[in-house]
Parts: sequence; C-alpha cells; structure tokens
Amino acid sequence: MTQALGYGQPVGGICQTAFVVEDVHASIDHFIRDCGAGPFFLLDHFLAEGQVYRGAVSKADVTIAMGFAGHMQIELIQPLDANPSVYRETIEKTGYGFHHFGIASIDVEADLANYEARGFSLAFKAPVPTGGSVAYLEGGHAAQPGFVELIPVTDMMDQHFTGMWQASQGWNGRDPIRPFL
Repeated sequence: MTQALGYGQPVGGICQTAFVVEDVHASIDHFIRDCGAGPFFLLDHFLAEGQVYRGAVSKADVTIAMGFAGHMQIELIQPLDANPSVYRETIEKTGYGFHHFGIASIDVEADLANYEARGFSLAFKAPVPTGGSVAYLEGGHAAQPGFVELIPVTDMMDQHFTGMWQASQGWNGRDPIRPFL
C-alpha cells in the first residue's frame, strides 16, 4: 500500500468530510449546484450486520451518498429510521450539518488503540462494503467539531474511492447520481 490514496489524499490524513442531512437528494443538489462537487454515488440502504453503537447492536439504517469536490470526498448521510445511532445523536445535539472527518487508516485496530490512548472513545463500529470496519471516535479535544472516523484502507476502498474521484475529473454534469458499487 502506498502512502497516498489513488486520489491524492495522504494515508493517515483526512480523506473525507461528512455531513448528516435531512434529505440526501436535496443535499446532493446543493453540493453540485453550490459547491462544484459531483457526481455522487448513492447507497440507498446501509444496515450491515455487525454494527455496534455505544456497545450495543445497532439497527440504524441510513442512505449514504459520496462525491468529490477536488481531492476531498464529501459524504452525505441521511438517517432512514429513529433507531439510536451516531447520526441521530448528532441531529439531536447540534442539528443537521457537519458530522465527521474520515481518516484513511492502514490498520484500524492499531489506530483505534492509539486514539483511545489519547483520550478518544469508540462510539460506533461497522463493517463496510469495501472491506474492513470503520470506527467512529469522539472526545480527545474540546475543540473537536464532530466525530473522527477511521476508514480502512483496502485495495477495494482505494480503487472504489479513486474511481469516484476520477468520475469527478472533467465531469460534464450528466448522470449526477450513480450506483455506489
């Protein structure tokens, strides 16, 4: 594995900025029209077996859309139910908007231990379609605006995210919403 992802972001650094949204389609329109991002890749339902929220099995279902603005991946997350989750928690605490920074991680378990040693705590963990499991962390610093998500860098993740980024290069506005995988 190289020290940079195929779309130029550094391993160990921020590779994604995520927002919890009320309406994923309206948010996609906003990011395309007002922020120059796109196209977006949509996963209508993400409710993987093995999700754990604050130590308990999670049954929260969300819609996820991912697109690029330059080299930064934008993730939009719309909760589809009222089940407890890191997404519902954010909406209740601060409303819709910024949710987390995604950090590209070669070894999620080792990085998780490192973050926990620095005062962060695990809030959510879930297997993802591109391999491995993501981990959402909170705490650590009073200035932290949201969660930190450790995203496992697998060959499939790098290829998939790089493919999304490549689709954004010179994008002509056609097919603004595409299938996730």
